[in-house]
Amino acid sequence: MDDARPWIYGTDHDDPDPRTPTPGHVYVQLVGGHLDGQLIDVTGYTPEECTEGGALLMSNHGLYGPGGRSDYEPRPGDPDRWDWAGDAP
Repeated sequence: MDDARPWIYGTDHDDPDPRTPTPGHVYVQLVGGHLDGQLIDVTGYTPEECTEGGALLMSNHGLYGPGGRSDYEPRPGDPDRWDWAGDAP
């Protein structure tokens, strides 16, 4: 299936439609790195977390392999995008 909608980070491997955002939720797009183009649900994040925080997200394809994490940080001036800042163990 060729679908132009972005993948939602954290969806289950057997989710029948891992590209459909949950209504009423807030998402940001991940830019760069191994999770490029995916969306992450930030519904429960505080405004400060969305502008200054970021997230270390599990990614098996990074520098540290299975169990490693990809660091994404909010893009200054663009609250809808978080940029890849590198990998962490």
